[in-house]
Amino acid sequence: MSSKIKAGIIGAAGYTGGEMMRLLLNHPFVEITGAHSKSNAGKPVASVHQDLAGETDLLFAADIPLEADVLFLCLGHGDSKKFLEENEIPEGVAIIDLSQDFRLSANAVAGNRNFVYGLPEVNREKIKTSKNIANPGCFATAIQLGLLPLAKAGLLEDIYTTGITGSTGAGQTLATASHFSWRANNIQAYKSLQHQHGFEIGETLAQLQPAKDIDLSFVPWRGDFTRGIFISSQLKCNETAGEVLKLFKDYYEPHPFVTVSKEPVFLKQVVNTNKAMIQIEQVGTKLVVHAAIDNLLKGASGQAVQNMNLVFGLEETAGLKLKANYF
Repeated sequence: MSSKIKAGIIGAAGYTGGEMMRLLLNHPFVEITGAHSKSNAGKPVASVHQDLAGETDLLFAADIPLEADVLFLCLGHGDSKKFLEENEIPEGVAIIDLSQDFRLSANAVAGNRNFVYGLPEVNREKIKTSKNIANPGCFATAIQLGLLPLAKAGLLEDIYTTGITGSTGAGQTLATASHFSWRANNIQAYKSLQHQHGFEIGETLAQLQPAKDIDLSFVPWRGDFTRGIFISSQLKCNETAGEVLKLFKDYYEPHPFVTVSKEPVFLKQVVNTNKAMIQIEQVGTKLVVHAAIDNLLKGASGQAVQNMNLVFGLEETAGLKLKANYF
């Protein structure tokens, strides 16, 4: 590229904002033109994201970085919609939103902006021609990646899913269930059968399998670790194990961040990366699909950078060739 993409981060002091800073500071085709945070305005970025000490001299700013080609909205749910209503962002500036405000088709329009659901493994071509991307939820990403090939083949009906997430999935705001003393040596189910990500999952699966209704029962869990999501989805399937494996291999062959493994998958393979690891187990007509991702990367900021790469015509993996924290 002749010049670098100018990127601004709104809500740069939170977990996803910090991950965005870390990724973009090391992206070969991007320069950060502004890190917005009203509550931290004037402070060095590294005073909040201390892993960035020595990496940047940027200060948090209260002003919106309008000298940008792309704005990443790392805001709480409901706040992105409010931000776009209260601030006039030039039409040519791409918006990649990490909240849930624009993920559903009924909520995808904000003024003159029409948002595309940003799961590249199903909407890559739409993302390439859009400047407004609604980044998927973290649980939704992991669950969908485990089910997309089956939906495309029309094999989904009743799905029973459990998933466990690290404490960073709850955001940086303190709550009882995110305290170390509560999380340590502890586990808890929450929002059983009514997690908000179920709606976006349903829309995507219906997009691939419109002819047959799909019933997803999802029980999420809070885990005793900081990063990562591990999903297990169980369903009935009359295809052979070899046929199912071929469905997954064929589907994900053109998608660089998804690996289908014959061996058991686990979180340390994906933490600190934009990878998704998928494993299939089958006994008779019972099929289990396991999926593992980093909730802050493939489940949030990493996927947002992946979407930016597609929007601006870059190599999809640019700035995202990261090594897992195996030890």
